[in-house]
Amino acid sequence: MGAPPGYRPSAWVHLLHQLPRADFQLRPVPSGFAPQEQEYQQALLLVVALAGLGLGLSLILIAAYLIRVCCCRPPEPPGSKSPPPGGGCVTWSCIAALLVGCAGIGIGFYGNSETSDGVSQLSSALLHANHTLSTIDHLVLETVERLGEAVRTELTTLEEVFTQRTELVAATRGARRQAETVAQQLQGLAFWQGVPLSPLQVAEDVSFVEEYRWLAYVLLLLLELLVCLFTLLGLAKQSKWLVIVMTVMSLVVLVLSWGSLGLEAATALGLSDFCSSPDTYVLNLTQEETGLGSDILNYYFLCNQAVSNPFQQRLTLSQRALANIHSQLQGLEREAVPQFPSAQKSLLSLEETLNVTEGNFHQLVALLHCRSLHKDYGTALRGLCEDALEGLLFLLLFSLLSAGALATALCSLPRAWALFPPSDDYDDTDDDDPFNPQESKRFVQWQSSI
Repeated sequence: MGAPPGYRPSAWVHLLHQLPRADFQLRPVPSGFAPQEQEYQQALLLVVALAGLGLGLSLILIAAYLIRVCCCRPPEPPGSKSPPPGGGCVTWSCIAALLVGCAGIGIGFYGNSETSDGVSQLSSALLHANHTLSTIDHLVLETVERLGEAVRTELTTLEEVFTQRTELVAATRGARRQAETVAQQLQGLAFWQGVPLSPLQVAEDVSFVEEYRWLAYVLLLLLELLVCLFTLLGLAKQSKWLVIVMTVMSLVVLVLSWGSLGLEAATALGLSDFCSSPDTYVLNLTQEETGLGSDILNYYFLCNQAVSNPFQQRLTLSQRALANIHSQLQGLEREAVPQFPSAQKSLLSLEETLNVTEGNFHQLVALLHCRSLHKDYGTALRGLCEDALEGLLFLLLFSLLSAGALATALCSLPRAWALFPPSDDYDDTDDDDPFNPQESKRFVQWQSSI
């Protein structure tokens, strides 16, 4: 099956599509996109489970490292006030990890924006396709109603006026039959009328989900940014309580980062499977949801010369019928108006109806061509498989950097704040204050020396 114009699976799609997949029993699973199959669902859930396993291992390693540092540290000599060796290295490693986390936040904002742009393209394409389908239904309904009204009024009136002329009555009845033929053929062109699947509803659902997804990632990014900034502030100010609070918050953000990493990895794999060969799945799903024939769906989704227009016969019959009506009305106007002046008003009204019908018919011919809907299909695929997938990969990189940076910070922060002064209670105390414990001690020593 041919891909839409302008869309070709990217290198990332091919790379992710080639990655092996397995179910819960570690049996290989084909990489074809099949979300309805249990084995494929298990393969994606296994990716999420691997992220959970990574979270568990990182927490175990952090706990083991901190226990080793706290319990295996050699005792300090009594009265020693010098900081333990390596203290500056620990602090700087923590600062470096937090700076890497800040860089990852910038990548995350970019990835979140790219993903949102891709989904917006998908929604816009669905809305444009819905507009095209609605316009087709509206034009068909309007044209059929106009023709029916002309048959019931003007043509009936002309038959009554031409009662004395049999050949004129026959010509009028021929125009009536042709108008009924056009109406019947046009009714079959509104192929989306009554279909339960609405592109408008799908676009609204996609936009609703994307709005909350985008907001959730913005909050996660801002939360990690605040944690990094306040942790750096705590290290600069040597504030134990601030660093302790940020240590707890870093643990929370670490859990969220691993969770988002699992969801992003599973979504990227599933999206790569879909984007590697989207036509088959989209055709089958649309046919199942709409009940439309495969000839119609193949024409609009593939839009190549190998697939003919399924409405071509109806369009040809309608065009011929309209031409016959036009010639019959011209004949009636030449022959009947001189003898039946009262028929001129009805004939002029019929001419106006015929002109509107022909205008609507030409619009229908343009809208029913596969170019417009196929272009929307290609736009939706490019938004989903290029921008959205690229954004997901940047979010995946953000989650990896975030998890690594926060794990490093969690290992370093307890050792860093252990190097802070024993108490911050007297940081702002005036050295000349006689109630300062250090000043009082010096005063006692001075008296003893006297």
